[in-house]
Amino acid sequence: MNVKKIGLVLGLSLPICLGAFTQGPGGPGQNRERIRQNLSTLRLIRLTQALDLTEDQTAKIYPMYNKIEADKLKTQRDMAADIRDLRELLREPSPKDADVLAKLRDLKEARRLIKTRDDDLESFLENNLTTSQKAKYVLFQIEFYRGMEQIVERGRMMRKNGGQPPVKK
Repeated sequence: MNVKKIGLVLGLSLPICLGAFTQGPGGPGQNRERIRQNLSTLRLIRLTQALDLTEDQTAKIYPMYNKIEADKLKTQRDMAADIRDLRELLREPSPKDADVLAKLRDLKEARRLIKTRDDDLESFLENNLTTSQKAKYVLFQIEFYRGMEQIVERGRMMRKNGGQPPVKK
């Protein structure tokens, strides 16, 4: 992959991701979807750069990654519905134990499915990366999520400060 193209996409992706945190005309649901898509794209681009993937590796990994993320997204949406249902059940004066247990089973199964899909991705990458790339992937995971936590925290601070960046003391 051309490093200049990756740099350009990275430079454009991060502001888009950060901009999606603000409410736009699409409403919060649409913004969440856009944030999710932007983060997924950003992660793939940074993964390509961090692991120095070949074009062949990229052609194999991107479709599998996107399929797994789509499967996980569907499961997460189902989980969100189950969580809403569970909350409604618990608001009732005397919820039926069988109903509560059924929702708990559904939630446990959804968590298991997400973990399975994550394991599927890890296994796929294990079979398609060199030893050096596998090591770089472990480090990439840590650094990427640490960076995302920092971005989210900055966004929270900006919201708290009326849109102004936090002041360092």
